[in-house]
Amino acid sequence: MAAPTQSTTQPGGGKRKGKAQYVLAKRARHCDAGGPRQLEPGLQGILITCNMNERKCVEEAYSLLNEYGDDMYGPEKFTDKDQQPSGSEGEDDDVEAALKKEVGDIKASTELRLRRFQSVESGANNVVFIRTLGIEPEKLVHHILQDMYKTKKKKTRVILRMLPISGTCKAFLEDMKKYAQTFLEPWFKTPNKGTFQIVYKSRNNSHVNREEVIRELAGIVCTLNSENKVDLTNPQYTVVVEIIKAVCCLSVVKDYMLFRKYNLQEVVKSPKDPSQLNSKQGNGKEAKLESADKSDQSNTAEGKNNQQVPENTEELGQTKPMSNPQVVNEGGAKPELASQATEGSKSNENDLS
Repeated sequence: MAAPTQSTTQPGGGKRKGKAQYVLAKRARHCDAGGPRQLEPGLQGILITCNMNERKCVEEAYSLLNEYGDDMYGPEKFTDKDQQPSGSEGEDDDVEAALKKEVGDIKASTELRLRRFQSVESGANNVVFIRTLGIEPEKLVHHILQDMYKTKKKKTRVILRMLPISGTCKAFLEDMKKYAQTFLEPWFKTPNKGTFQIVYKSRNNSHVNREEVIRELAGIVCTLNSENKVDLTNPQYTVVVEIIKAVCCLSVVKDYMLFRKYNLQEVVKSPKDPSQLNSKQGNGKEAKLESADKSDQSNTAEGKNNQQVPENTEELGQTKPMSNPQVVNEGGAKPELASQATEGSKSNENDLS
């Protein structure tokens, strides 16, 4: 027998719902939206990282994606239940036709509930996954970042990075290798070619080795076309590998370094002008030269002072004899001074006597 659900009494006398009832209600809300409730293999979408506020992140993502999605693909169309084809009245008598009609109505209602963008559980904190339907995620995200890069207009506050996910598979090495063989063909198979790098990130997963995954995927890219080369500074393509729990998300994006690793907060910042950098470097060099000149001048001044010291000593040496005329001129060089000195001494003797 199933254990009864526990309920705690509140101070007011009412009963508080148990945790299981909240979980069931949450699952029911997700079921009403149709489609998968969490990230799983076989989905396409957009992986978004945020800063400690997932609810606000989902709101900003819906607003941003709907704005640019309507711009690229037109507004999303909805069909009311009253406008659905109901079929002829004669078919109601036929049981088989009635069953087919009911199944068709259920499928139609399910398709109506599937939106162009739908948030699903990602399985990691501060990570939101938006499932997409009927669009190409890599083109949409590239269009968003390109527009923000040109206009430098900040449109989000919580969203950090926005990565398109073109395909998902199970996060096991053999499954990833098998899936990547066909997934990477549109970009790297002959006659297509280009420089590439592989960006790897794993969350809530410990059974996948980073170096092994990168080595295997790089080998697959090189086998598709021997002219594909690795470039870690400015590659033409970037293979994004995002692993969350048991799901591996893959995508191939362009302008990864130009758009600041697809960071919406960094892409709107104005890049530093090369001229300003050169001027700053020039100013630094000029400052260094000025400081060097000043140091040279100070050194030369000190040298001059050091050179002037012996000159001053020589001058002092020459003036010292002049400052002591009694010693130097005792031989009668200046008799006036000598006579004054003798007269002064005689007066002193007279005073004493």
